[in-house]
Amino acid sequence: MSKPIVAIVGRPNVGKSTLFNRLAGRRIAIVEDTPGVTRDRLYCEVEWLNNKFTLIDTGGIEMDTEDVILKQMRRQAEIAIETADVIVFMVDGKTGITADDYEVANMLRKTNKPVVLVVNKIDNIEMEDNKYEFYNLGIGEPYTIAASSGLGLGDMLDAIVSHFKDRADDEEESPEIKVAIIGKPNAGKSTLLNKIVGEERSIVSDIPGTTRDAIDSYVEIGEDKFLFIDTAGIRRKSKVKEDVEKYSVLRSITAIERADVCLVMIDAEEGVTEQDERIAGYAHEEGKAVVIVVNKWDKIEKNDKTMNEFTKDIRKDLAFLSYAPIIFISAKTGQRINKLIDLIKYVANQHAMRIKTGVLNEVISEAVMMKQPPIERGKPLKIYYVTQASTKPPTFIFFVNDTNIIHFSYERYLENQLRQHFGLEGTPIRFIYRAKQED
Repeated sequence: MSKPIVAIVGRPNVGKSTLFNRLAGRRIAIVEDTPGVTRDRLYCEVEWLNNKFTLIDTGGIEMDTEDVILKQMRRQAEIAIETADVIVFMVDGKTGITADDYEVANMLRKTNKPVVLVVNKIDNIEMEDNKYEFYNLGIGEPYTIAASSGLGLGDMLDAIVSHFKDRADDEEESPEIKVAIIGKPNAGKSTLLNKIVGEERSIVSDIPGTTRDAIDSYVEIGEDKFLFIDTAGIRRKSKVKEDVEKYSVLRSITAIERADVCLVMIDAEEGVTEQDERIAGYAHEEGKAVVIVVNKWDKIEKNDKTMNEFTKDIRKDLAFLSYAPIIFISAKTGQRINKLIDLIKYVANQHAMRIKTGVLNEVISEAVMMKQPPIERGKPLKIYYVTQASTKPPTFIFFVNDTNIIHFSYERYLENQLRQHFGLEGTPIRFIYRAKQED
């Protein structure tokens, strides 16, 4: 199941980024060494009482300074409302309620999303009574905190995670394959979605429910059901000059969380950009199935070497996605769209593959016989037993004599052996090591 998304909204200078940075600091080291991925401080993973969620800082999105503050807040709140499962509405306990706070509260009340009202800058017990006026916002009980010192965060986090259970009940495993089309603006995401939805009119509907669902497209093609998650952006033209790149990254992140398969859209005329790398890196880190889709292929002057050269460049730029198939399409003309649909089904199956324990251990034993494991200070690595812990992505637990002897190069060798035997194309693979005493 995808991680819940929690967004912090509120007017400027109430302490949104202070809270974000404090919660981001609680996080145990996140994998930072994915090649080609620069971490944007727009989001982070937070864990509280065994609940993991993705936290979004709308304050971290810098606006053009000439913008009217209210427009900017409304835009940020819209993004948060549309993409988050739980909204943290932050107000300033020192200043008291402002007209802007009422404005945001009105927007939030109209959504059906759970909102946690947080009164910041309550540094001591004398100020605790300041919270009562915030009941006037009609959002429910205010939680008092001091983000700068960390006071009161426990109760606030309890309130946030209490809303996750309702979400888990709603999100039963559904039969359709959830597909996110991700990539930078103008790569052709909407064109592709419209082509697929437009061609296959057997059943296409906007699923009723939350605002977020309204931009998902449900499609049946033959026997297969798909849910396409649109990341093309809010459908209204906004006059606010926004930081488009950060918003599109943010929208992609929220779509990736919900998807089984991510289509990384590359513009053939531009090649792989830094933003493509960042978005693809997030899909990889989140363990999603991936297909690299090169669009606008009809516009490229080609000879018999063009496709090979292009493939080579992509493999270099997106080296961490070596398992992802590449397909060249034209969303506009419909070239290879049918083949793309087949590829989505194929990688979704690979992503959900379960391998029998007996067969798995045979393959690993054979691999160990062909290439001896590393030796550390005279002690060789012994692999006693392997079992598959979960799917989406396929995750394997190796019971070994010493977890400190595993070398990256040997792990890659074992991964290649598994891919050779079982395919596992289009999906990352996870290895977990547990030390087991010899009997």
